[in-house]
Amino acid sequence: MRASELSELAAFVSVAKTRNFRLAGLERGVTASAISHAVTSLEERVGVRLLNRTTRSVSLTDAGDLLNARLAPAFLEIRDAVDSLNQFRDAPFGTVRINVPHSIGRFVLGKVIGPLIRNNPALRLEVIATDRMVDIVNDGFDAGIRLGGTISQDMVGVKLQPRLRLVVVGSPEYFETRPLPQLPQDLQQHTCIRNLYPSGISYPWEFEKDGERIVVEPSGPLALDDNELMIEAVLGGVCLGYVWEGYARPHIEAGRLIQCLDDWCAQEDWLYLYYPSRRHVSAAMRALIEAIKA
Repeated sequence: MRASELSELAAFVSVAKTRNFRLAGLERGVTASAISHAVTSLEERVGVRLLNRTTRSVSLTDAGDLLNARLAPAFLEIRDAVDSLNQFRDAPFGTVRINVPHSIGRFVLGKVIGPLIRNNPALRLEVIATDRMVDIVNDGFDAGIRLGGTISQDMVGVKLQPRLRLVVVGSPEYFETRPLPQLPQDLQQHTCIRNLYPSGISYPWEFEKDGERIVVEPSGPLALDDNELMIEAVLGGVCLGYVWEGYARPHIEAGRLIQCLDDWCAQEDWLYLYYPSRRHVSAAMRALIEAIKA
């Protein structure tokens, strides 16, 4: 196979993964027009349309889906083969692409990124922060971070610190006319933000104390999927919020927010860094694992 043909296939795999010519170009280090030209050339060579293109979207045809299903794992194998050479290097080298939930990314990686890059100048780190569920293999990630022990059997899971927790907060202005809730059930008498998953589905506020677990379905006119927006809404004095403690702590210490039901707010499940068990662990990946564990 000629180098140009291999380049066309690599360009197609990037577009199939990102569904975007510009993003595929950034991933390949070329322009979007170069990616488009490579894919068009591939389609002409094989005589089959592989992509459906509109001004707003890119999708795979049935033929494109079939080709990508065969090519994507093959390109991963090629990359892993090259990564395996890292064991012969003196220092971590290459790119590590990791997915982390947007809502907790700062708590997991905030203090890690600086020292990791500073101590490993040949390492390139790509972090994609999103709260949607991601298939790290299909989406081209080397690893992911997730709450809870729901790691599939074909993944290696590494337990991480710290354990996080969600807390209930309100502003002093809000509590000027309302009593502080003493029990989770009291929240039914308050205006509470409805927390949303990225899918738009709401999730309840969960509490636990001395083995007793209480689930509250909040009611209120506002539904959000972003903790920073929730904090801003709570600071506005019209509602209570159920947010990651790390977002609320500076405002609590400054007196801008009041924390409620502290003894009912239990720690969440452990955080896990996970990656495919069949994949060679490069020196760059090992450096990331050790930095996060530390």
